[in-house]
Amino acid sequence: MEFGIIGCGLIGRKRAKSLIDKHKITMVHDMDISQARSLAADIPECKVGSLEELFALQSIEAVVVAVRHDSLAPITLEALNAGKHVLVEKPAARNAMELKPVLEKAEESGLTVKVGYNHRFHPSIIQAKRLVDIGALGHLMFIRGRYGHGGRVGYEKEWRARRTISGGGELIDQGSHLIDLSQFFLGDFDKIDGLISTCFWEMEVEDNCFLTLQTPSKQVAWLQASWSEWKNLFSFEIYGRKGKLQIDGLGGSYGIEKLTYYEMSSEMGPPKTTSWEFPFPDESWQMEIDEFISAIEAGRPPVGNIREAVSVLNIIDAIYKENEVQ
Repeated sequence: MEFGIIGCGLIGRKRAKSLIDKHKITMVHDMDISQARSLAADIPECKVGSLEELFALQSIEAVVVAVRHDSLAPITLEALNAGKHVLVEKPAARNAMELKPVLEKAEESGLTVKVGYNHRFHPSIIQAKRLVDIGALGHLMFIRGRYGHGGRVGYEKEWRARRTISGGGELIDQGSHLIDLSQFFLGDFDKIDGLISTCFWEMEVEDNCFLTLQTPSKQVAWLQASWSEWKNLFSFEIYGRKGKLQIDGLGGSYGIEKLTYYEMSSEMGPPKTTSWEFPFPDESWQMEIDEFISAIEAGRPPVGNIREAVSVLNIIDAIYKENEVQ
């Protein structure tokens, strides 16, 4: 397939790397022309162009949208109007209302929109989902998830700290990943409770969030995301009536990715323990691109589709409303 990439920063580069061996990247665009030129220089026969030029190219079938939160939904809608399939980075918009026109256009046009919740494609999550789906844990009872990093010098001055651009703080940032993964395993939540707090950083958005989400069948997800986690952390635990799955690390500064399966014995007591480690390079970006293209070819909703992203944003919106964030 022929692709265009909109947004040539860190994530845009990751997407380009996952495309370049199998597909053609025809044009890239970034508001910072030097970023666009730098990425284009690494891609054979790739040009730098404006949004209008990129969308006008009939040969481009799909685009990656990897820009700031305030531009995600408008650019995705523009891409759909131009007849392009879209992989848009999470959270896909600053709020659910902003994303609904995109959902309507995608359904009206039949074009594929995938939202980049790439954590679903980490090997530990894939293996955990297989075990859950074959009934290894029995009926799921609850999830406990923690995710965080400590920011960096000047973090309070970056765009993520400006509500008009980001839509919020750590809740919409790493918190949205935890919500998405919890829905992936437990389904939709109908009871939503959360606290947001600015504990450390001098900024107008929250640097910590604490959530309790419940499904209609009373399964619970208890989640915390933090920008004051001084040692980068990812921990996601899934509890069933027959055992537990524990995922730690995401590679890199989060530590080696590891899945541990604690299988309850009939006598209870110490469980049988099986562990898998995934020390190899992060392949989730490549797997997510493959899923996006497979969904386009099959004419089916992708894993991590726009309706699921709207559901995540509805939860985030409810928590901000609960905490009276304007």
